[in-house]
Amino acid sequence: MNGRNLRAVMLGTLFVLATAMLPSGEAGAHCDTLEGPVVQSARTALEKGDVTPVLKWVRPDDEAQLRSAFNRTLAVRGKGEDVRELADMYFFETLVRVHREGEGAPYTGLKSADTVDPAVVLADRALESGSVDHLAAVLTGALDKGIRERFQQALQSSKHADDSVDAGREFVHRYVLFTHYVEGLHSLIQGGAAHHGSGEEKAEGHGH
Repeated sequence: MNGRNLRAVMLGTLFVLATAMLPSGEAGAHCDTLEGPVVQSARTALEKGDVTPVLKWVRPDDEAQLRSAFNRTLAVRGKGEDVRELADMYFFETLVRVHREGEGAPYTGLKSADTVDPAVVLADRALESGSVDHLAAVLTGALDKGIRERFQQALQSSKHADDSVDAGREFVHRYVLFTHYVEGLHSLIQGGAAHHGSGEEKAEGHGH
């Protein structure tokens, strides 16, 4: 398993573990959801008639494009409820698309809140509350649980590794799962994970 695939597996495992530790029905927001912070900024801007709240989500080179889309939206919002909804959606989609392009990520449409990874939900809530304690507790608890479970499986199978060929193979399987899990976590801790698949240096200043 190469490093990139290993990191993907570890991230997927982490989010699955985090999901299991959240109450059912937990959902939240992120950059490409209708309930997310990007679209919420857009709603605020449209209600105020001031584009300023959304400019923080785009690069300076994209500001003119956003201002143009904003002005076109404002120009038609007063022509009826149906027109207003379509105009607002046009602006939401334009803003999110340009924002994600700035991150080096593809735009795949606006999504509902229930598509967001639970760990990201907690990250957003940590920023809203001003405390990271709950997020740190959930993630570290999930990691602790994952390590301990794989350790115990490898340990128990090691006690019977020489009983038979099948038992030996079971130990090797458990050993590989345990060591790859630990290796992947260590790699993530050392190097971090790129935002939406982009480089760390690109994420700085525009990631969230």
